[in-house]
Amino acid sequence: MTSLEVSAQNEDSGPGGYAAARLLLLHEKERSGPPRRTALARLTDDWLAGLFAAAAPPRGTALVAVGGYGRSELSPRSDLDLLLLHDGTADKAAIAALADRIWYPVWDLGLALDHSVRTPAEARTTAAEDLKVHLGLLDARPLAGDAGLVAALRTTVLADWRNQAPKRLPELDELCRERAERMGELQFLLEPDLKEARGGLRDAQALRAVAASWVADAPREGLDRARRALLDARDALHLATGRATDRLALQEQDAVAAELGLLDADTLLREVYEAARTISYATDVTWREVNRVLKARSARPRLRSLLGRSGAKPPVERTPLAEGVVEMDGEVVLARTARPERDPVLPLRAAAAAAQSGLPLSPHAVRRLAATAKPLPVPWPAEAREELVTLLGAGEATVPVWEALEAEGIVTRLLPDWERVRCRPQRNPVHTWTVDRHLVETAVRAASLTRRVGRPDLLLVAALLHDIGKGWPGDHSVAGETIARDLAARVGFDRTDTATVATAVRHHLLLVETATRRDLDDPATVQAVAAAVGTLGTLELLHALTEADALATGPAAWSSWRASLVADLVKRVAGVLAGEPLPDPEAAAPSAEQERLAIEALRTGEPVLALHTQAERRTDGDEDDTAPEPVGVELVIALPDQPGVLPAVAGVLALHRLTVRAADLRAVDLPTGLGTGSVLVLDWRVAAEYGSLPEAARLRADLVRALDGSLDIPARLAEREAAYPRRRGLTAPPPRVTVAAADSRLATVIEVRAQDAPGLLHRIGRALEGAAVRVRSAHVSTLGANAVDTLYVTRPDGSLLPAEEAVDLARTLETALG
Repeated sequence: MTSLEVSAQNEDSGPGGYAAARLLLLHEKERSGPPRRTALARLTDDWLAGLFAAAAPPRGTALVAVGGYGRSELSPRSDLDLLLLHDGTADKAAIAALADRIWYPVWDLGLALDHSVRTPAEARTTAAEDLKVHLGLLDARPLAGDAGLVAALRTTVLADWRNQAPKRLPELDELCRERAERMGELQFLLEPDLKEARGGLRDAQALRAVAASWVADAPREGLDRARRALLDARDALHLATGRATDRLALQEQDAVAAELGLLDADTLLREVYEAARTISYATDVTWREVNRVLKARSARPRLRSLLGRSGAKPPVERTPLAEGVVEMDGEVVLARTARPERDPVLPLRAAAAAAQSGLPLSPHAVRRLAATAKPLPVPWPAEAREELVTLLGAGEATVPVWEALEAEGIVTRLLPDWERVRCRPQRNPVHTWTVDRHLVETAVRAASLTRRVGRPDLLLVAALLHDIGKGWPGDHSVAGETIARDLAARVGFDRTDTATVATAVRHHLLLVETATRRDLDDPATVQAVAAAVGTLGTLELLHALTEADALATGPAAWSSWRASLVADLVKRVAGVLAGEPLPDPEAAAPSAEQERLAIEALRTGEPVLALHTQAERRTDGDEDDTAPEPVGVELVIALPDQPGVLPAVAGVLALHRLTVRAADLRAVDLPTGLGTGSVLVLDWRVAAEYGSLPEAARLRADLVRALDGSLDIPARLAEREAAYPRRRGLTAPPPRVTVAAADSRLATVIEVRAQDAPGLLHRIGRALEGAAVRVRSAHVSTLGANAVDTLYVTRPDGSLLPAEEAVDLARTLETALG
C-alpha cells in the first residue's frame, strides 16, 4: 500500500483530507502518466461520492462525471465536469441544496468546475441542441447515487448519437475544421495548444465519438500511444506552471521536458509533433471514411428505386491507374493481381499514381505495402527513380500521399536518413513547418518551377533533400551535401547527376544570402558565386531551388524585392560563366539623375533628394515593367561631403518608418569656379513599413535638421523603441559582428547580426563615424526578428582596412550595439 493510500484511509472525506492526498499524489515521482491520472480520478471519485452521501441525497438522484473526467483523464489542473442527474420526483429546493453541498467544497479548494443539474429528458434535449454537451455525455460515468438512472441516460444518449449520425457527424466535422483553422496544426506550431490545435486532444476525442457512432473507426495503430503522449505533456505542463493551461509556451518547454525526463525542449517538441501527426493522419482517414459512408447511405434509397425490386448491387468499378494499382470508390488501392512481395517498385508506383490522380492512398493498401513489399535494391532501378520524381512533381497532391507513406514507415525505409529530420522542430519563427514537412513543401513549390530548368528531376530531388543535414550537428549545408550525395547515388543517379544534386544542397542558400548581403557591383562577389556554382545548368537549378525553398519557408522569407536581387545576381553570374567580362565599378560614371542632383547640392550647399517607386524607375529604362507588385523605393540623396551623413540619413528614414534594404555611397568630384568640389551621392533602396511613402520635402527638411543637430534622432528613436511591446520570456541573443571573408578588392566587409529594431542602421552608422571609417555600401537583410547588415568599409583614403584594424572595428561595433 502506497503512502497516498494510507493517507486516504486515515483522512476523512472533507476538503482538507482530499487536498492533502491530492498534493501527495501529484508529487509522487514513481507514479506518473496514466497511473497518476487514474489514481487522481479515483481519489476525486471517492471524495465527491463522500460529499454526495453526506448531503443525504433524495431518491432518484446521481452524480455523474462527463467529458475528460468521465474518461478518468484528470490532469493536475483539469476542470471537474460534473452532472447532477435527478429523475424529477424530488423537490426542486432539495435538489438545489444537494447541488450546493457538492459544488461549494469544490470551489473552496480552488478547483475549476463545469457543472449542470438536469433530468434525463433535459440532458437529452440539451444534447440535441448542443453538440459539445452530447460529446461530453458519451463519456458519462456514475460517481454516486442511482446507477440505473445513469445507465439509462447513457443508453439513450448513445442511441441518439447513432441514430442522428448522418446529421451530427457533419456538424462535428465542421466544428473540428473551424477549430483547426483558428488554432493551427499542432505538429507545426512552436507554441502549440495541446488540446485545441489540430491533431490535439480534442481531435482524439472526436475520433472516439466517430467510433461510437458505428459509422467508421479510426486507424488504431499508434493512436492510443499518441493520445497518451499528449496527456503526459499536459500533465507535466500543469505541474511545471502550476496553472490550468494547454498552451506549451516557449519559456515553459525546458521545465516540461525536465518534468517528463526528456533530454531538452527539442526532444519534447519532437515527441509532441509525432503524437499530433499520428492523430492528424487518423483524423484525415476517419473523416474521409465517414463522408464516404454517409454519401453511400444517402444514395442507397435512390439506387434501390433505380434497380427495382431485385435490389441487386451494381459491381464496384475498379479503374486501372498503373501496373498493380487501381482506383476504387475514390481511393487508390492495389489491384487483385498485385504482388508486393515480388514487386519492390509497387509502393512508389502506387504513391505516384495516387498523387498524379489527386486521390488518397487507401490506408489498407499502404499498410499492406509496408508489411509485405519487397525492399528496393541499391542502387534503385530506373523505374523506381522515375516514380519518385513523378510523385514529387505532382504538386499539392504530393503532401497527403507522402503523409500516408510516412504514417506506415515507408519513407524512412526508402530514405533511411529521413528519420533524423522527421518531426524535427525549427525554432526560427520564420519557418512555418517542421524540417521534414518543409522539405516536402519545397518539392511541391519546385514542381511549379520545373519548366524553368533543363533537369526537372534533379530540381525535385534537390528540393526534397536540401535541408536533410539539419538532423546532424554543424552547418546543415555541409552535412547535407554528404547525405545528399549518398541518397542520390542510392536512388540511382549517375556520378555526374549525383554531384549536381550534392552541389545544389551544399549551396542552396548561396544565391539569396549573397544577393541580400553582398555588393553585387563588386566583381569579387559575382566571381565567388560563379566559382561555387560551376555551370549554367547548376545555376538555373539553384535559382529555382532558392525560390522554392523561400516560398516553402513562410511569407517573410520571399518577396518581390528578394526575387529581383536574386535574379540580378543570377544574370551577372550567368555572364561570367558564359565568358563575359565584368564591368569595373570604379570606372562607372554617375547616372544622369545622380549628376543633376550632385550639381544642385554643390550649388546650394544643402541636401537635395529624389524619391521614386521601383515601378516608376522601370518605365524610364529598358527593364521589364511587368512585375506584379513594386519591389521597393529608390531614394537618391546628394549633399556636400561632411561627417555624420550615414547615421543622419538612416535615422531620418527610421523616424519615417522606412525600412532600409540597401545603400550605396559614392563621392563625386565636380568642377566649380574655384576648382573642384566633392559631393556625396547616396543611392538607397527602402520600403514603407506600412502606409504611404512620406513626401520628399518632409524627408529633406528632417535631414537638414538632423545634420545641423536640431533634430535629436537618438532620443526620438529611443521613445519609439520604448513604445514597442516586448514579449515576456523571450531574450534576444547578443549582437555578433564579424569580418567576412569576401575577397573584395574594393572594401573590407563587416557583417552585423543583431535583433531587428527601429534605427539599427542609425546606431551602426554612429559607431562607424566614431571609428573614422568610410562606408562604401550597406546591404540590409531582415528575416523575422533577425537582421543581417553587411557593410563595405574603407579607410578615409579609400584603402582596405588591415586585418587587425578590421577585427578592432568589429569589436567596437559589437560593443556599441550591445
